[in-house]
Amino acid sequence: MDYVTVVPHPRYEAAGPARAGRRSLAVALLCGALGAAVALLATRQRWSEGTTTVAGGAFPLTASGSDVTGVPAALAIVGLAALVAVFAVRRAGRFAVAALLALSGAGTVAAALSGASDGSALDEKAAEATGDSSATVAALTHTGWPYVAAAGGVLLLLAGLLALRYGRLWPAMSGRYERGTARPRRAAAPVDPDRPEDLWKALDRGEDPTGA
Repeated sequence: MDYVTVVPHPRYEAAGPARAGRRSLAVALLCGALGAAVALLATRQRWSEGTTTVAGGAFPLTASGSDVTGVPAALAIVGLAALVAVFAVRRAGRFAVAALLALSGAGTVAAALSGASDGSALDEKAAEATGDSSATVAALTHTGWPYVAAAGGVLLLLAGLLALRYGRLWPAMSGRYERGTARPRRAAAPVDPDRPEDLWKALDRGEDPTGA
């Protein structure tokens, strides 16, 4: 009995990694851009609020995410820059940039969660409002925006992990843009001595139309 061995065509073998590269690239771009935007938006919102006593009355105070900590916004910008830079480098450079993207996401998550219960920013505002350095805020409450910023960091982290895993399959900038080399000039057409216009064109180029 004869057995027939079927050898898969190389084109079909390469289709799997190529498809995975395209899908991971699309997901990483979406997660990275959305994560950075969400983190930046969340840091501009109100994270905590409370009151302090001024002239015998309650004075309301609020603190935005940027008042509490500037780390999530800064890391979101770093992560967004790293997401773009992934396509400008290759091999070890791409791995390093992908790691920076993942670390930016992890740092955003940690900073946002640490600021979710922070009241020092409102205490500083209470001291400014009352003129008393020992004044503190009362009726302190927190909003859910720090957790939204943390969710943005999770998306950045996911984009970084995808870049670490599949970045080698992603395209890079074209070599001609990196080198900046000029295209070779086309060779001039041969001069026909019976055509006066060809003779004049050769003279304009500084050539000898007689070929001597």
